[in-house]
Amino acid sequence: MWKVVYIAQTKENAQEIKELLTNNGFLIQVNVAGAKKGGQGGAYEISVPYSEAEDAYEVLCENRFRA
Repeated sequence: MWKVVYIAQTKENAQEIKELLTNNGFLIQVNVAGAKKGGQGGAYEISVPYSEAEDAYEVLCENRFRA
């Protein structure tokens, strides 16, 4: 099971978060949430396995990313 640990507003921000968490050893899923018709726009949900969510959130906080 996966848990959302961050919602990015831009594709660039989602990529930055993905790289940070991946470099720290986490498995990551990125899903577009609330996309408008045609798949453009919306936010990006960054998810990690449920068992790793607390540790991933700590890494985000240490790097000044707040959900």
